[in-house]
Amino acid sequence: MNYRHAFHAGNHCDVLKHAALCLILERLKAKDKPFAVLDTHAGRGLYELVSEAALKTAEHKGGVARVLADSAPPASLAPYIEAVARANPFGGLRWYPGSPMIVIEALRPGDSAKFCELNPEERAALETAVGSDGQVKIFDRDGYQAVRAFLPPIERRGLVLIDPPFEKPGEYLRLAEALAEGLKRWATGIFMIWRPVKDAPGWLGFLRAAEGISDTLNVELNIRGPVEGKLTGSGLYIVNPPFGLSASLTAALPWLAERLAIGPGAGWLLQERERAVVIREASGKA
Repeated sequence: MNYRHAFHAGNHCDVLKHAALCLILERLKAKDKPFAVLDTHAGRGLYELVSEAALKTAEHKGGVARVLADSAPPASLAPYIEAVARANPFGGLRWYPGSPMIVIEALRPGDSAKFCELNPEERAALETAVGSDGQVKIFDRDGYQAVRAFLPPIERRGLVLIDPPFEKPGEYLRLAEALAEGLKRWATGIFMIWRPVKDAPGWLGFLRAAEGISDTLNVELNIRGPVEGKLTGSGLYIVNPPFGLSASLTAALPWLAERLAIGPGAGWLLQERERAVVIREASGKA
């Protein structure tokens, strides 16, 4: 794989993904029972925003930096902002926590996490950043195969995060197959899929494959209208969302769309489905 997230760490896509991840982890921690997390495309775990790669694109300046610069963000973004602050104990914004670091910070005694990363360089960096012990395991393994191999977890509650690089054609087909396999093995697990807002036919094909799933959130955040060759938005497809997640995201999305906007057409979308019927739908333009 050629994808390197270091060029994109902390951008608008990460803000949406990690804000939602932090909210889900908060809900999992609200109960005493242990939980498990499987991150199928983990990356390196921690990104230096003053590195050559990060500074080459400086995408974080239009993402997390804008969030932190505001003095009055929505309360529902507090877990995300705190996660970024923990990665920068001396203040400022030198480091950005990827999903593995955010997950590990949330683990309690009895919880567990599994991270899959095929790229040797990224995996070595992940091992350096988060380590590996009885509670945390890192695997040189295809993330889609891991869904079949590692589910259900012994904890019986938790999250599967599927965040592929979308380098190869047919990614949405693999996503649909992995989701179906995962739900077959772990019907009560929370599944969160990240996607770029592109390849509309592929996305519609995924939605058709998933239309029988009973409890979902479909979330989208766009920083401007479509531009050829540019990634101007991203989305999350969440199965079995925990109670309160929809309300928390609805409170955060308008603010994020306004703060992160770079042009006309910025906006957000949230569709909430229960038993395959839309029970709540909201959208807005910045």
